[in-house]
Amino acid sequence: METLKQQIRFCTGHDGVRVAYATSGHGPPLVKVANWISHLEFDAASPVWSHMIAALSSDHKLLRYDQRGTGLSDWDVPNLTFEDWVRDLETVVDALGLERFPLLGISQGAPVAVAYAVRHPERVSHLILHGAYARGRLKRNPTPQQREEAEMMTRLAALGWGQQNPAFRQFFTSQFIPGGTRDQHEWFNELERISTSPANAARMMSVFNEIDVVDLLPRVSCPTLVLHATGDARVPFDEGRLFATLIPDARFIPLDSNNHLILESEPAWARCLQEVDAFLRSAPSANTMFRASTPHEPELEEVETGDGPAADSRRVLLTLLFTDIVNSTQHAETLGDEGWRELLDRHHELVRRQVVRFGGRVVDTTGDGFFATFDRPARAVRCGLAIRDAVRALGIEIRGGAHTGECELAAAQVRGIAVHVAARVAAAAEPGQILVSSTVKDLIVGSGLRFSDHGSRVLKGLQGEWHLHAV
Repeated sequence: METLKQQIRFCTGHDGVRVAYATSGHGPPLVKVANWISHLEFDAASPVWSHMIAALSSDHKLLRYDQRGTGLSDWDVPNLTFEDWVRDLETVVDALGLERFPLLGISQGAPVAVAYAVRHPERVSHLILHGAYARGRLKRNPTPQQREEAEMMTRLAALGWGQQNPAFRQFFTSQFIPGGTRDQHEWFNELERISTSPANAARMMSVFNEIDVVDLLPRVSCPTLVLHATGDARVPFDEGRLFATLIPDARFIPLDSNNHLILESEPAWARCLQEVDAFLRSAPSANTMFRASTPHEPELEEVETGDGPAADSRRVLLTLLFTDIVNSTQHAETLGDEGWRELLDRHHELVRRQVVRFGGRVVDTTGDGFFATFDRPARAVRCGLAIRDAVRALGIEIRGGAHTGECELAAAQVRGIAVHVAARVAAAAEPGQILVSSTVKDLIVGSGLRFSDHGSRVLKGLQGEWHLHAV
């Protein structure tokens, strides 16, 4: 696995504690609040964190830092309180001279992010909270049994955190990533050991238990996105709902997962990335907008915008892939409503898994169709082939089409004539066939992919003839 390129530096907190921070990627800033278990250097190439770090660094200059007492920051610290965590975030942000930025808080980083956003509303443009809790274990359910359990966990950390035998740490790992592979569990066990000392782990857990920012939630004034795994084994799902209930106009996204930290291999990761990406983009604007009743029959709405693209959009070169199920109406009639919904769910899971595998992004799903974008045409074509082969196990065929062209990105929308072309190419495909435009074929010469000439076609709504090729 290629290690992410990052620059690590240090700044000094309000009480002299040195805090390590790292920057990666290019673009507008995005700040991630520190987590309990982190190590800037170790995380960058990890099988648990690296996919998230790489994705966030692809369109932003990502700022991460190790919490005091962990990672590359000072471990021997006189103070370790919630207030210290908020002030350390202030220190890191000021060290980079950031004026306004989106803020990401995961797990215990979420209440810190909320406290900062309330304290500095002029600086936080967007707030993203994942696996978050506003109340520590002893604040949300302070029963004698819960207190005994919290004390037991703290003792476990103090006794077993630093041992070579990972048995003690595996107890915590199983809460964070119960669905992880053996390699991921082993890596996370080791991260826990090298990220902090047993004494610091116990100190921090004691602070976590007493966190309470419920009164701050109604005072959050920036747009807020809350994501939470429905089966989160570490933080109850209801804690995520509490954030979305009390923060004004917050948007809540349940994720179908049992993992506290969403892993790259699960469909929930694609959904998470898509929602965060759409949330961070600016509001939809005019110009040519893609609106689809079905993924292969889009309508183009022309809106007057002047001579150039809207100020809140970007124009980029993308490869666009459309797929849909062949004879879907017949399948629906044969299977009935319940059977058809079950088949669609399995189809959607397989398609999303392949799109993530090949580095794409799902833009839209309508009925039985998918629309995804890729930064490399060969990846889009290989993804189309992989989807075709994967769904055959369900007893269905898909058709697909790809085209490469300049698109306008605004909010979650992908706009432009290239979208229209790709959709029409897909509509021209036969069952089990992936068609591409000549543009795609010419761009991936030497890739090892082979094509057969499919002739020239007049595509509905487009001028002239378009030469198509079957993969």
